Amino acid sequence: MAIRLVNPADLPELDVYRQVSVASGTRLVFVAGQVAWDADGVTVGEGDLAAQVEQCYVNVGTALAAAGATFADVAKLNVHVVDWTPDKMPLLLEGIARAAARLGETPAAPATLLGVAALDVPEHLVEVEATAVVD
Repeated sequence: MAIRLVNPADLPELDVYRQVSVASGTRLVFVAGQVAWDADGVTVGEGDLAAQVEQCYVNVGTALAAAGATFADVAKLNVHVVDWTPDKMPLLLEGIARAAARLGETPAAPATLLGVAALDVPEHLVEVEATAVVD
């Protein structure tokens, strides 16, 4: 495995992600920000943050697979949420859990959560991008 996830003793241990990833692979995979589109470009879960998070993560999984990678190879995730407030965290976590169940693996790479004013179209509430490292 090209990625080793670490939680240093002096940093908080979180259920959703690890604080550090150490990459030893030789090939980088950059996945563009994925929004809640299905294969036909139709928005999934309009107005439903959990459903859109789920679709975004599934789309990232699809993109990773096309490059010969999985979430186990992800070194870093960036999550952009429109009009983020902390009360939206349960919906975000629900969407990640649902995606993990569908994918059969739990995304646990270090992640940055950013609140943004808007995304590409008003229907999109979240966008997820990934960087992976594979041997």
